[in-house]
Amino acid sequence: MLINFSIENFRSIKNKVTLSFEASNSNDLEDYFIINAPNNVRLLKLGLIYGANASGKTTILKGLEFLQDLILEPAEKKTEKLDFQPFLFDKETIEKNTFFSIEFFQNGIRYLYNLELNQEAIISEELFFYNPNKALVFNRTTETKKQLTEISFGSKIKINKQYKTTLEANTLWNNTVLGGYLKTNFESLELQNCTDWFESKLKPMISYKTDLLIYISKRIESNKINKSDIVEFLKRADFNISDIIIKSEEREIDSDLLDFLNKKTLMTDDKIEKIREKGKIESKEILFQHSLLNQNYILPYNDESQGTQRYYQFSGLLSLMIKNEMIFPIDEIESSLHPDLLKHFILSFLVNSKTSQLIATTHHRELLIEKDIFRNDAIWFTEKTDEGCTDLFSLNEFDSSVVRNTSSIFNAYKTGKLGAVPELSDYYIELDNGKE
Repeated sequence: MLINFSIENFRSIKNKVTLSFEASNSNDLEDYFIINAPNNVRLLKLGLIYGANASGKTTILKGLEFLQDLILEPAEKKTEKLDFQPFLFDKETIEKNTFFSIEFFQNGIRYLYNLELNQEAIISEELFFYNPNKALVFNRTTETKKQLTEISFGSKIKINKQYKTTLEANTLWNNTVLGGYLKTNFESLELQNCTDWFESKLKPMISYKTDLLIYISKRIESNKINKSDIVEFLKRADFNISDIIIKSEEREIDSDLLDFLNKKTLMTDDKIEKIREKGKIESKEILFQHSLLNQNYILPYNDESQGTQRYYQFSGLLSLMIKNEMIFPIDEIESSLHPDLLKHFILSFLVNSKTSQLIATTHHRELLIEKDIFRNDAIWFTEKTDEGCTDLFSLNEFDSSVVRNTSSIFNAYKTGKLGAVPELSDYYIELDNGKE
């Protein structure tokens, strides 16, 4: 479960911003919004981020994804540059380091992970756990001139000296210690808990371009997602879909397709060689059965509307979040969905999930009319400052002179009282009509 996440000097973010899932003292929608975490910590299931285009909403999600990739996919060579940009609209920040901080629960233990880096190296890194008081797991520093990592462990952490030496050797100056641990053959409860959280609990960002068809369909085939659950979700969303059929068949493969697989996909050489030897490749077809007036009709997935396709994919996410503990960041969550369908998805998640969390950016301000779908501490806004950098703030931060219990949050946001909206000029455009 995510507690909070902070970023400084990353892309459009100059000054430190923090997205927090810690709930306020309000008991609004307590049964639907609140996860009761260990040590009486109350966490929110949902965080919705509003803001104008180019205000930095997506940057928050990209920061979370970048940190995940940095840990789970460490660089293989110390000469590799880290793929990100600091805040570029300030000569000083271009030369300064970038900072990340994240707190989360894994297996009932609270962890705090801090990271300082630039495009060449991880400068410093530290991990703490609470049991119940804050204690150091490790502290890492980098000797940049020699490009060497030094790791020291806290007094409560017992690590064999030989394992520590091996871990330092595997933690290149542009790798995190957690990434180095993934390359090292020894056991550590704290390091394993943290790498497991980034791998199994936190999921990559989903954008409006992300096609989840294969991801969801494979999990239906392997029974990680119950097909009857998806059919039920689609029925409740008024799609008249009574069954999902997944057909597998082998097709002959020619040299052009082999060339495409080799150049345009992430298949390993071994898999491509096996396909070449077999001369065939397995393809899958997804079909939806529609039941109307006591008749069944079969439609291929590609013949369905964009909204039906999107909700099929989201139904898979819903099933995963209800039955597991997962965190899904979704950019522009309203894409291809009718407003009522979007509300239905969010309410289904809030009512039925237990420990999962959803972080979503949106432009759909009409959700703010719905008192049964949000709490003030679950609504966030991004806004560009005069310096051109992203500021992040919560609806809960506004005092009673701006937001009261009886206020229309929708009207306050629409009229600009809450900020985070585009500052548009008038519609008249004067063009030079002279001919060249």
